[in-house]
Amino acid sequence: MSLADHFSTLGFLGAGNMAGAILKSVAGQRLIEPGDCWACDVMAEKPRALAAELGISVASSAAELFEECRSVVIATKPQDLGALLESIKGDVTRDHRIISICAGAGTKMFAAALGKGTRIVRVMPNTPALIGEGAAGVAGGAHATPDDVAAVVALFEAVGIAAEVAESDLDAITALSGSGPAYVFKTIELLEAAGIEMGLAPDLSRRFAIQTFVGASRLAAESEATPAELRARVTSKGGTTAAALEALESGGLDALFISAVKRARERSIELAAGS
Repeated sequence: MSLADHFSTLGFLGAGNMAGAILKSVAGQRLIEPGDCWACDVMAEKPRALAAELGISVASSAAELFEECRSVVIATKPQDLGALLESIKGDVTRDHRIISICAGAGTKMFAAALGKGTRIVRVMPNTPALIGEGAAGVAGGAHATPDDVAAVVALFEAVGIAAEVAESDLDAITALSGSGPAYVFKTIELLEAAGIEMGLAPDLSRRFAIQTFVGASRLAAESEATPAELRARVTSKGGTTAAALEALESGGLDALFISAVKRARERSIELAAGS
C-alpha cells in the first residue's frame, strides 16, 4: 500500500524543522501529491516558504486546515500545546486522525481536550529525520484504528525507520533514540578533543571523529553481526583497542551510560506528569 493510499490529504499544524523534513520527503518525492499536503503556522512565512519550495498548500487558519485535511500532524512546541488544543477542539471531529509529535504529551491529554472518541496517534521521532535517517516510535491512542497506526508508521518510514510500540514504551524510546543523537554528538566531541590533545589539527580531528561514527554506524546497520561481535572483531588481545576499552570499563562507563539513559527515561515520565 502506498503512502497516498493511507493519506488522501495530510496537514501540519506547525511548520518547523520536523514538519519541513517530513514534507520535503513525502511531497518532494510525490509520495503524496504536493497539493494534497497542507501546512499552517502562526509564523506564516514558514508554510509559505515550504509552499514556494515544494508546491504544498497553505492554510490561513487551523479551522481551514481541519476543513481540508482528515489527517493532521500536531507539530507545535510542547509549551504551546495546551492553548492550541483549546483553540482547535471545535474543529476536530471523529473523522480526523490526529498525529502528535509533541514530546511529553500523552494520548489521554489529547482525548481530554478534544473528546474521548478522538483518533490519536502519538509519535516520538528524532532529529536525524531531518536528513531521512530518523527513528520513530509510534503508539495509537484508545480510539486509533490499526489502519491509523499503520498509516503513521508508513509516514515516518519516509524519513527513516518507524515501529509500532506500546505508549508506555515511548518514554524509553525518548531516552534511547529521541535523546540518543545528543549522546552520539557528545562522544564525537570527546573523540575530537582527544585527537586535539594528542596533537592533531582541530579540523582533522573532527573529520576523523565524525567519519569514524558514520562508517561504524553504517557497518553496524549493514552487517548481520551484532554490535558486540563487531566490537570483538576490532579488539585484538593486548592491542590498542583493548587498552582503550579496558580504560573505559575500569572507569565504569557501561554502568554510567545505562544509568544516564534510564535517567532520561525518568525525566520523560516527569515531564509527562507536568513536573
